[in-house]
Amino acid sequence: MEQCLKKPKLDTSIKEGETEILVNNANVFYNPVQEFNRDLGVAALTAFIKDIQEQKTERNTKKEDGITVLEALSATGLRSIRYAKEVKGIKQIVANDICAKAVESIKKNIQHNGVENLVKPSHEDATLLMYQSRKNKFDVIDLDPYGCPTIFLDGAVQCVSDGGLLMITATDMAVLAGNSPETCFLKYGAISLRSKACHEMALRILLQSIASHAGRYGRYIIPLLSISVDFYIRVFVKVFSSHIKCKENATKIGMVYQCTGCESINTQPLCYKKSTGGYKLTSSPYVDQLCKICQHKQHEGGPIWLGPLHDEYFVNNLLCNLDNIKLGTFKRMVGVLNVIREELNVPLYYALDRLMSIVRCVTPPMLIFRSALLNAGYRVSYSHACKTSIKTDAPNEVIWDIVRAWEKNNSVKRDKLSNDSPAIKILNAPTTTNISFDIHPLANPISRLNKLTRFQQNPTVNWGPGTRARTRIDLENGVESSKKIKNQNKNSRKEKAHITNDTEEIKSL
Repeated sequence: MEQCLKKPKLDTSIKEGETEILVNNANVFYNPVQEFNRDLGVAALTAFIKDIQEQKTERNTKKEDGITVLEALSATGLRSIRYAKEVKGIKQIVANDICAKAVESIKKNIQHNGVENLVKPSHEDATLLMYQSRKNKFDVIDLDPYGCPTIFLDGAVQCVSDGGLLMITATDMAVLAGNSPETCFLKYGAISLRSKACHEMALRILLQSIASHAGRYGRYIIPLLSISVDFYIRVFVKVFSSHIKCKENATKIGMVYQCTGCESINTQPLCYKKSTGGYKLTSSPYVDQLCKICQHKQHEGGPIWLGPLHDEYFVNNLLCNLDNIKLGTFKRMVGVLNVIREELNVPLYYALDRLMSIVRCVTPPMLIFRSALLNAGYRVSYSHACKTSIKTDAPNEVIWDIVRAWEKNNSVKRDKLSNDSPAIKILNAPTTTNISFDIHPLANPISRLNKLTRFQQNPTVNWGPGTRARTRIDLENGVESSKKIKNQNKNSRKEKAHITNDTEEIKSL
């Protein structure tokens, strides 16, 4: 009797934007939740190319055929093909992956979409490819790894052209958000803190890491857009060469201090720039051992990026160009970018519900709290990373004065608070600021008035980073092996090895 053969899995197609890719569920990584990520890449690349063309027009320089793009970790090739079909002004895109199966999928999808003239498949180790491209640099490098991107940064900052664009994603949010500070230091060279502002801190840790890698080669970065959505962060930075500008990194990178009681945040740059030229070190310690607000100890984190997260001109260009691009996540992107445009250039933020939770008091409406800050003469905005965020240039003392003023009309049962709790220390302290809760005309931001989709929607069925690729690559031998096959009978092999070792020991005796 003939053995029945298993029916092979047929390729199915997935359409996103103007691209249709063929995928085999057995060995191809595709995450539909990342459509916003890819849409953002299309929009950012369009704005970047438009900016280059405008600069060349102003300088009356000769326009080249287009820019070169490297997608170092391409998987199905979807992102590269979308760039080829939806972004004008591209000369060549290299879609690279270390997995042979992925490269076969890339080739198939390139042919299926008819972009052979623009997209070139590559089967190479991403870091090696970038090191080999240091002479013939790419104008744009897109890195979207599973987890931490830092192992690729050294090559990326060297093989991107002067004034080129890096588009980098990180999905290891548990590490960046403070759950494992020692691992964060190992990977990013910074200590992460558990904070309500953890998503912005994650962005600033990643930017600090990129800036540090670039600085080793006399290069510096200018962040164009830094965004935290869903389960990942993504940054868009320009890279330039200047040893003098690199020194300014010391003024844009610094430490962050957070109280363990009231969670008040303070930041300190590593250096200050003198008005007469040169740099001077900051005085240390910047904060007292005990917090001035609640007399609790403080944690130190960082170093993090303290400079701007976004470039206002670039964000405005993005918004202006969106109407000319067909994007599946258009509505959400308009909302998020409008919130980003309204963001203050102030490091980190507080969450209103957390502030009131510390003193065990009912939470005021957001408009009232924002009005109190504006009435006191300070600026305030949302952060795109948190729906209840308070991003302000007001000192911590003023913020807690507002909390105390609100508590007077919404009394807390103090007999239920312990004497050493931060709530008692905060509520018993005197108020030094005149607080008014009258609604300020600027308290309601334009993005909210226009009812834009500002913050991430509820998770869908497919929400999450997906699973890591099942195929492992042996770089030394150039062999691909399935993790599942590699781990078969693992326990029994260990037992046999243990028995063999015991037998050899007995024989030796």
